[in-house]
Amino acid sequence: MKLAVCPGSFDPVTIGHLDIISRAATMFDKVVVVVMTNYRKPNYSFTPEERVMMLRRCTQDIPNVEIDHYEGLLAEYARKRGAVAIVKGLRAVSDFENEFQQALTNKKLNPDVETIFVTADAENMFLSSSVVKQVCEFGGDIRAFVPPAVHDDIVKRLISRRKEKPV
Repeated sequence: MKLAVCPGSFDPVTIGHLDIISRAATMFDKVVVVVMTNYRKPNYSFTPEERVMMLRRCTQDIPNVEIDHYEGLLAEYARKRGAVAIVKGLRAVSDFENEFQQALTNKKLNPDVETIFVTADAENMFLSSSVVKQVCEFGGDIRAFVPPAVHDDIVKRLISRRKEKPV
């Protein structure tokens, strides 16, 4: 069985994330979507457990997708799970340099795993969790950016965060 790992912080999950996950699910027997911590992003809006639950709701109709959470090195997680690939989404050329560096590092740490880059659909190239948070916190409509299954949860959290921030 060919297993792939699809990592991310997913804070929050977007339709762009779901697009990459569902496309990966057609390429591999099993895809483990793993919620990880990006230490360059110190202020998360959702806990790891909340992000796992949102992803589970959004992927419940994709039978070969599993959701997990891991604190540690991605290369080590891939080894533990027996993954043959790490699937990463690329939105633009600006994503490539960082993702390429990560891919080379993961290959050095775990020579048995390949990194597969899946390009975002043109309609989602601008989309990121940061964009979702910014639009929502300023009262914009994010329905076109996030899965319907988690829309209300995201809006509720982000609007409450906006109210808590000093002006």
